[in-house]
Amino acid sequence: MEKVAVAEVEELPKTIVRRVVKDKLSQFSDDGDIIIHKDGLRAFCESARIFIHYLSATANDLCKESRRQTINADDVLKAIEEIEFPEFVQPLKASLDEFRKKNAGKKAGAAKSKEAKKRKEDSSLNNEGDKGKNDGGDEGNEVKDDSHEPKQKSAGKKSGAGKSKKVNKKRKVEEVKQDNEGNEDEDDSHANE
Repeated sequence: MEKVAVAEVEELPKTIVRRVVKDKLSQFSDDGDIIIHKDGLRAFCESARIFIHYLSATANDLCKESRRQTINADDVLKAIEEIEFPEFVQPLKASLDEFRKKNAGKKAGAAKSKEAKKRKEDSSLNNEGDKGKNDGGDEGNEVKDDSHEPKQKSAGKKSGAGKSKKVNKKRKVEEVKQDNEGNEDEDDSHANE
């Protein structure tokens, strides 16, 4: 029974395999709708799974020969040549280059937006620090406790989380210092009695 569970986990998604097969076959056929029998789809899925296993094992061997633990794109391309599919190397290189160019544009845009967000957070932190200052001496300086207020949800990125933790930690340290100063004053008043 364990073999069945393992086979289901390693099985490729049938909808994706069906879509890939239909897209490719529609390029070579004049018929609009191509029907793939259930057994045919299962054969495509199993063939693709075996090919992926064989390719990944070959790429892993090449990687180990180079005394590395991480398989990179060059290892996969060399493995394709080694398992005797050299006609796929050029189209795959072209596709990989296109993917890298697209990703480079996304990374640059993400880096710019991250930098702008960081600048915005820094300026808002500076503004908060200025609000807490009072010209009336040490007595009026109280740190606002935001622990009971609802926290803002981030947009799924962790970049702002570290800043808010640092700010909260800084506030707690200031509160502890103020409490300690208050306790020292109480101790002095008890000592004078």
